[in-house]
Amino acid sequence: MEREMTARAPLFQTHGTKGRTLYKLYASFILTCILFILFYRLTHIPLEHYTLTFAWISLFASELWFSFYWILTQTVRWNPIYHQTFKQRLLQRYGNELPGVDVFVCTADPVAEPPSLVMSTVLSMMAYDYPKEKLSVYLSDDAGSELTFYALCEACKFAKHWIPFCNKFDVEPRSPNAFFYKSCHSSSSNLPISNEWSKMKDMYEEMINRINFVVAQGKVPQKLKQHQGFSKWTSDMIPRNHDAVIQILVDRDDENSVDNENILLPRVIYVAREKRHQHHHNFKAGSMNVLLRVSSQISNGPIILNVDCDMYSNNSQSIKDALCFFLDEKKGHEIGFVQYPQYYDNITKNDLYDNSLNVLSMIDLPGMDGFERPLYIGSGCFHRREALEGRKYSKGYIEDWNRGVDRTCASACVLEEKVKHLASCIYEHNTLWGKEIGLRYGCAAEDMLTGLAIHYKGWKSKYMDLERKAFLGVGPTTLEQNLLQRKRWSEGGLQIFLSKSSPLLFGHQKIKFGACMGYSIYNLWAANSFPTLTYLLIPPLFLLNNISLFPKVRIYIINSNLITNIYDHQYLTFSIIVS
Repeated sequence: MEREMTARAPLFQTHGTKGRTLYKLYASFILTCILFILFYRLTHIPLEHYTLTFAWISLFASELWFSFYWILTQTVRWNPIYHQTFKQRLLQRYGNELPGVDVFVCTADPVAEPPSLVMSTVLSMMAYDYPKEKLSVYLSDDAGSELTFYALCEACKFAKHWIPFCNKFDVEPRSPNAFFYKSCHSSSSNLPISNEWSKMKDMYEEMINRINFVVAQGKVPQKLKQHQGFSKWTSDMIPRNHDAVIQILVDRDDENSVDNENILLPRVIYVAREKRHQHHHNFKAGSMNVLLRVSSQISNGPIILNVDCDMYSNNSQSIKDALCFFLDEKKGHEIGFVQYPQYYDNITKNDLYDNSLNVLSMIDLPGMDGFERPLYIGSGCFHRREALEGRKYSKGYIEDWNRGVDRTCASACVLEEKVKHLASCIYEHNTLWGKEIGLRYGCAAEDMLTGLAIHYKGWKSKYMDLERKAFLGVGPTTLEQNLLQRKRWSEGGLQIFLSKSSPLLFGHQKIKFGACMGYSIYNLWAANSFPTLTYLLIPPLFLLNNISLFPKVRIYIINSNLITNIYDHQYLTFSIIVS
């Protein structure tokens, strides 16, 4: 009886937030104030001077826009929701029948994205608390650099020691760089593992020193090219012009596929897609689509996790939390992806550039989850492979969580050559890749557009923010980096709004209108620049000529029954009582 109840029990539950009624009263009060302001602007237009009239109308237009945009933001603040997962029920119900998970890590430049940093991310993915025979890690190297390939070879060797260490002592986080840094700067020390901790730290530092030495040299010395995969690199290979390179570094049947405890390691695959000057490569979206095709022939996991190369796993259990959504018997079949928030562990004390993105992570995404349509933000996202590959949602569809690839007759070398054409420049010509299949092309915010396309096909999504953050990364720290990032976001969002995929203009027929409004917060983010600039320029210029474009105020200071009229005007009155 208890087993039957466990089998029927949901794997996650949803709850709202407290204080919603108070917030709705507050929002109603703000709306009333906004209406009063607009009424004042409309009924007090100064007609005696053309310049003053133009300035007044400009401010009125800006306030109309801000009012409209404020209403958009209220859609995601009206009813945010949160989830609680039950991992124990998941394990009791599925045991060893958990689905395969393919992890996609993308890097593009060994200078801007140091291989030592990338390998720490890869190792954190390899060390997930998840059956290793169900886990495959793919590294997409868009630069096709032998430096990154060498670093991955070193990481695979280190993983044989690192993964047993993580399992033995339940290490968190499982990024060695983050773990050792936080251990050294933590006030509490774990004495029982101090000796092994020191040995592991020395081993990690030796690996990093070897990687950094090779990167500083700019090439891999011949004596270090022990893996046969180095034969794929030739002297004429450059980042924007090279053949496809696919190498399975850790495979199921290989003698190097077990760690020092004789336990299976996750499968590890290096992928560098073909690059040619005459072909457009579609940036990260192109890399992800190549990984989709290649992985479908090597592991074909029904769940795909994609992360940026600097976004390491901070919670080894987060993979099970995500699966609680997909494998839920009642609602799991309709979920296309589960999005975790992006958090950074290099935020400065004052966070000058607002890199913490707290409004997005703590308010907007939970609010979009109220419409079951949180955005796909490009990293830290678990996808249903079928949804990402363009399948439309249908109620009768039953997912085969145990599917994989029959590899009984294909060795790693044979398979590498077999899938190489999937990473060629011309493979996607005259196909639906980038249009209806995989990540979408032609937009600076390809992640948002892809998530929107998945929603248009009927799939829902979920947002999950764990107490122990699932992922931590490196955010932009300079003004230039922030401007480039915000420019890409705003440009991509506006592209979506002006396209045939625009949620506000065309999406209401496919998803809830509240979700359309929520998407439009980011689609119209760039358009805020014009009314903001108007407000920054016009009022100060008129104040220099002692002309106010705002209602004047009558203020009374009441003290010991003495009333002093400081400023008098007919429009508005405030009273300040001083005891």
